[in-house]
Amino acid sequence: MNAVFDIYTIIFLALAVFIFVRLRSVLGTRTGHERPPFDPYSGEAAKPATAPDKPAIPNRQEETTVAREAERDTPPAERWAGIAAPGSAVAAGLDAIANADRNFDARGFVEGAKAAYEMIVMAFAEGDRKTLRNMLGKELFEEFAAALNERDAKGLKMESRFVSLDKAEIKNAELAGNEARVTIDFVSQLVSATRDKDGNVVEGSAEALTDVEDLWMFARDVKSSDPNWKLVENNEAA
Repeated sequence: MNAVFDIYTIIFLALAVFIFVRLRSVLGTRTGHERPPFDPYSGEAAKPATAPDKPAIPNRQEETTVAREAERDTPPAERWAGIAAPGSAVAAGLDAIANADRNFDARGFVEGAKAAYEMIVMAFAEGDRKTLRNMLGKELFEEFAAALNERDAKGLKMESRFVSLDKAEIKNAELAGNEARVTIDFVSQLVSATRDKDGNVVEGSAEALTDVEDLWMFARDVKSSDPNWKLVENNEAA
């Protein structure tokens, strides 16, 4: 990952200084349970337990290089063990992406996606447009920005706390032309409340846990010199 996560974790935020050490291979999209575009997380967020601005992660350049090479040499039936079932559509999609991008590491990608998920959720809650712009595709960022503008115009503030990320599973992977696309099913727990200008809670709860399940699609042009993935689509899981 040039500037952020390893090329293995999910190239994502090469431009943001605070994400510089860990988001080299990350991606981007919205979350379900939302009011306009991303509302289930709307609210002025408290800092997450794992400081998103400077993720503590060691330099894994050599480690991930070895992992990539080992993954390519692994028999097809075992290559995606723990990630996708042999012979499945997901495994076929991962094979296609790995063949087009020899730096792609599915396990590292999932780890990077986990960090990206929390960072994006909290950035939206805090109204951090700079982080969102760097991590989201253009169209999705415009949706998020519109939701933030509407929230600001109404004088609403969010208070959010990221409690846990309980699941991050690849549900789909494909190579469409030169665009690699990976969709991940996230299950998390949040505490989120939206307050009006008088401090009254008008949405959510300042104490109760909320279970959230989202499907996020990350994408990257495998022919581009830019190694970063972007979140391009987010939907609430059925």
